[in-house]
Amino acid sequence: MAKLLSCVLGPRLYKIYRERDSERARSGAPETPASVTAPPPSSWDTYYQPRALEKHADSILALASVFWSISYYSSPFAFFYLYRKGYLSLSKVVPFSHYAGTLLLLLAGVACLRGVGRWTNPQYRQFITILEATHRNQSAENKRQLASYNFDFRSWPVDFHWEEPSSRYLVAHTLGRRMLYPGSVYLLQKALMPVLLQGQARLVEETPALYIYLIKSRKRPVKLFVFGLGQAWAPLTPCSHSYLVAHTLGRRMLYPGSVYLLQKALMPVLLQGQARLVEECDGRRAKLLACDGNEIDTMFVDRRGTAEPQGQKLVICCEGNAGFYEVGCVSTPLEAGYSVLGWNHPGFAGSTGVPFPQNEANAMDVVVQFAVHRLGFQPQDIILYAWSIGGFTATWAAMSYPDISAVILDASFDDLVPLALKVMPDSCRGLVTRTVRQHLNLNNAEQLCRYQGPVLLIRRTKDEIITTTAPEDIMSNRGNDLLLKLLQHRYPHVMAEEGLQVVRQWLEASSQLEEASIYSRWEVEEDWCLSVLRSYQAEHGPDFPWSVGEDMSARERQQLALFLAQKHLHNFEATHCTPLPVQHFQMPWHL
Repeated sequence: MAKLLSCVLGPRLYKIYRERDSERARSGAPETPASVTAPPPSSWDTYYQPRALEKHADSILALASVFWSISYYSSPFAFFYLYRKGYLSLSKVVPFSHYAGTLLLLLAGVACLRGVGRWTNPQYRQFITILEATHRNQSAENKRQLASYNFDFRSWPVDFHWEEPSSRYLVAHTLGRRMLYPGSVYLLQKALMPVLLQGQARLVEETPALYIYLIKSRKRPVKLFVFGLGQAWAPLTPCSHSYLVAHTLGRRMLYPGSVYLLQKALMPVLLQGQARLVEECDGRRAKLLACDGNEIDTMFVDRRGTAEPQGQKLVICCEGNAGFYEVGCVSTPLEAGYSVLGWNHPGFAGSTGVPFPQNEANAMDVVVQFAVHRLGFQPQDIILYAWSIGGFTATWAAMSYPDISAVILDASFDDLVPLALKVMPDSCRGLVTRTVRQHLNLNNAEQLCRYQGPVLLIRRTKDEIITTTAPEDIMSNRGNDLLLKLLQHRYPHVMAEEGLQVVRQWLEASSQLEEASIYSRWEVEEDWCLSVLRSYQAEHGPDFPWSVGEDMSARERQQLALFLAQKHLHNFEATHCTPLPVQHFQMPWHL
């Protein structure tokens, strides 16, 4: 009976991966009594095949999930329509609640039938046994066996906690938390209870309040008061307008990959991509717990055991706003022979939460901590590679972990506001700017300027996404602004008026022939440029900004500016979503 209940409540199983010879050689004897015998090689061939009862029940529940998602997104319009038609009266709502309750009971019955179908399937029973054993004891053998299954990631045990790297986890969860927030101590709350109740009563009686419940964690809601509403809705302030736009339309426009319906449509592709990483590249999946409670889905491919020297370097990949590590930019550094760590944004595929900037930063933080403290890479051996909107998390990590080896930004931008204004009406200009600045502020250039290491920007000459006019207008590509802000911060005297003018002229070139023509016209002497920069670095140290160029002629500053621009930005003749060929994946220039 316990096993039947586990099958009813268990996660959906998608695939049983093929077992590789290397895994058979490593498996050996179980290292703990809780380990479970792995399935025979013959069962590792295809997608998991559910029995008829489980298959049909899964289809019904999946359809119900899609309808629920559609209802959720259309609920504001539905409520408005029902209100206008007078259908929200008590006499109409009560019968509707009966229908909804009946439907929920039917769906619960379908879930039970699905559990019975799973219980009759030996493959699923074997999987649920391994899953339960791993939750009880996360031994290496149990986790190795669990990694052979692809299932609903919500049931995957946490592999790494954001506070795990040191003893701070114990301190934070005992004395530290109570010293920092004494108001969380139960005895103090008990003593203050009469005062709290009196204050709450005064607020409700004197200022009618509206309760708003925000789900901050899976365990309990956080209750907030909105005061001053009186008996009717008060006009919304600009701040509340911005909040509503950011948390409804704005976030979904900025990160369409977080929309459930899109993820549902892409599920077969994601499963196929994940199977390729596990079966062909020996990828290892892991769940990381960030400081905000979000669970981050990651995939690590280890190349340190190969003969290629680049395998000793780890490339952390940051995907775009509709990108997933299963089918994203991880393929380029993998093909180049590097060790690779991919991860999904909060709210994407197996990751939980919503992709707001602070959540993105928290996710990136735990990913870097995982790479250093669990995977064993030094920051000097880590390269950050980002595509498109992933530039925000890459620049945040570069700013926060200054010892990181290098940063490569492909098709990224300097600031979100110009791109947001491009797709919205002019009448919404003020609202869009406030919304981005207050809730969706992806300030890539500001963060990148706080990083001292090597940087390479890849500009796509036919980019249709990060240009503010037409794709043919290469000067409207926001990658240009990212380069100019970086060079102006690092070399302010070189990038004075004369240097800025010649770099803009070079940026107008849309082909390699035009670039070479401008470069040769200014007679840039690379040996002289390198000599000047190395002499300055030897005398003043490597920290930016540099005062080099202060005593140069205008011509010399122009030549040095053009040399630096050519070293920091490479062109790739392609559109925004074209996969980056491996020959364009190069390490940034450094002295």
